[in-house]
Amino acid sequence: MALQSMTGFARAGLDDEMASVTWELRSVNGRGLEARLRLPPGFERLEQPAKSAVGKRFSRGNIQASLSVTRGEALRRPVVDEAFLAEMAKLAHWLEQEHGAAPATADGLLALRGVMEMPDASADEEARARLDELALRALDTALDELTTARCDEGASLGTVLEGHLAAIEVLTLRAEADSSREPANIRARLEEQVQLLVDAAPALDESRLHQEAAFLATKADIREEIDRLKTHVASARALLATGGPVGRKLDFLAQEFNRESNTLCSKSNAASVTAIGLELKAVVDQFREQVQNLE
Repeated sequence: MALQSMTGFARAGLDDEMASVTWELRSVNGRGLEARLRLPPGFERLEQPAKSAVGKRFSRGNIQASLSVTRGEALRRPVVDEAFLAEMAKLAHWLEQEHGAAPATADGLLALRGVMEMPDASADEEARARLDELALRALDTALDELTTARCDEGASLGTVLEGHLAAIEVLTLRAEADSSREPANIRARLEEQVQLLVDAAPALDESRLHQEAAFLATKADIREEIDRLKTHVASARALLATGGPVGRKLDFLAQEFNRESNTLCSKSNAASVTAIGLELKAVVDQFREQVQNLE
């Protein structure tokens, strides 16, 4: 499956002799999936099927969907009650002849209640069903376009995230290969720290001294952090390759990256490793920021 961004825009419409319908869809980031619809009066019945269609396509994102409907000729053609119109014309003529009323005009007669009515599609079950089918088909087309837009953006995000993972991997390998982790250097630093303990507490017994030395050695060991960073890089790459709605999982891994880089900095007893850890934190922040845009 392809990666998808949660941002995108789409516009699609269909028309026939009854109506022209157009959907505009806008998608932005969201913790879950929320679809908000703006429907013309009389089309509220489409809310649930439209939301269901959105839910089948996406798992995350705030999606705004606006429907506009322009009635076609078949629904705009007025219906005139000719018999009633003829009666009103006769009455107007009688008033003119008998009472001196002003002559009736065509637009005046047609404006009388009951003479001319616009067809009400909502009262016609067949017409309403056709309108609904047209609107939902147009929505499917708009959702296809929105999916394409989100996938295109997702592909770009995937490239950016791969770059961040490559940088994290390089920094991890630099920390692993740093000269401060060579046995001779580690031994020299331990000896220096142990000597500081002896100078600070001359009466410290030998067993306690060994405990303190072991504690210092453990505290300075960043092997676990390096191994976990390598594992997280491999897991993140696997998720990107799998695609689909992996944003939440990648966000969790971003938190783990951040935790390991913090621990790396706190354990470091060499300026070079601390510098690597700080650079690592900066890259992890960039990685997490971009992950927030993924479905």
